[in-house]
Amino acid sequence: MPITQRSIAANGITLHVAEAGEGPPVLLCHGFPESWRSWRHQLEALAAAGFRAIAPDMRGYGGSEAPPAVEDYTLLHLIGDMVGLLDALGLPQAAIVGHDWGAPVAWNAALLRPDRFPAVAGLSVPFSPRGPASPTEALRRAGRHRFYQLYFQEPGIAEADLEGDAEVTLRRTLWSLSGNPPEAERWRPDLPEAGFLASLAEPPALPPWLPAAELAELAAIYRRTGFRGGLNWYRNIERNWRLMAPFAGLTLRQPSLFITGTADPVLGWTRPAVEALPQRLPGFRGAVMLEGIGHWVQQEAPEAVNRALIDFLRGAGIASN
Repeated sequence: MPITQRSIAANGITLHVAEAGEGPPVLLCHGFPESWRSWRHQLEALAAAGFRAIAPDMRGYGGSEAPPAVEDYTLLHLIGDMVGLLDALGLPQAAIVGHDWGAPVAWNAALLRPDRFPAVAGLSVPFSPRGPASPTEALRRAGRHRFYQLYFQEPGIAEADLEGDAEVTLRRTLWSLSGNPPEAERWRPDLPEAGFLASLAEPPALPPWLPAAELAELAAIYRRTGFRGGLNWYRNIERNWRLMAPFAGLTLRQPSLFITGTADPVLGWTRPAVEALPQRLPGFRGAVMLEGIGHWVQQEAPEAVNRALIDFLRGAGIASN
């Protein structure tokens, strides 16, 4: 089925949205540094399975609006965008799926608005409740001052690092966090003094899941937009922790699923949260661990991810044609 694209006014901004199929809606939220295209395989598969797949460029990315103020990228803004998108499309509900930074958007959208999001799946980043200290403060207390999320905090520094050559940045990022490099060459989140780009390896060749044309298209997007919109999500980690205080202790009860790759570097620090999912999520339907797959799970292993998502949605009562 064809993928169509259009711009939609939602939550006070304009979102660029890709869609495919008809039937029960499934909202797909991408992460950093990506675009709606990271869901290209899922758009086609979900449509073929009888669902209406909807993949926006998230706030600050691609063809969607990028407000200039850092504080306009909080988790509440991002969840508000997804609720506003449903309103603009005339949809009372949608299952929601998120990868990387899109996963916290999906988890917390389901947590705060169970009336709008009856099922949720997270890829790469597991659900984690609000802790007693902000994640950035916890990192500083642990002495992890070179952790990449802290490096991204100061506006301008990471932009200068990443925007010299967008294609080089994206090629190295997509390779180094994938399951393809040898163990010794995989990305580590505690950065060298030289910065983020210096933490990434140059691939000997593009992996089969990343065609040259796809990389070129993504690089063209980032040459136009820069990386600031996505980086601003990281700059709200502390603010998000404060804003979520009223919702501490809420339980996410809808049917839920987690998918990750065993070679995903993010698993190195999120494994305790993954292991706690059965206790934290009453509606948890399981974790799909894909052997040898890295961070870009829906692109590296599209068939396995498609199968897991479709089975989950049907099992959760999200009926398709």
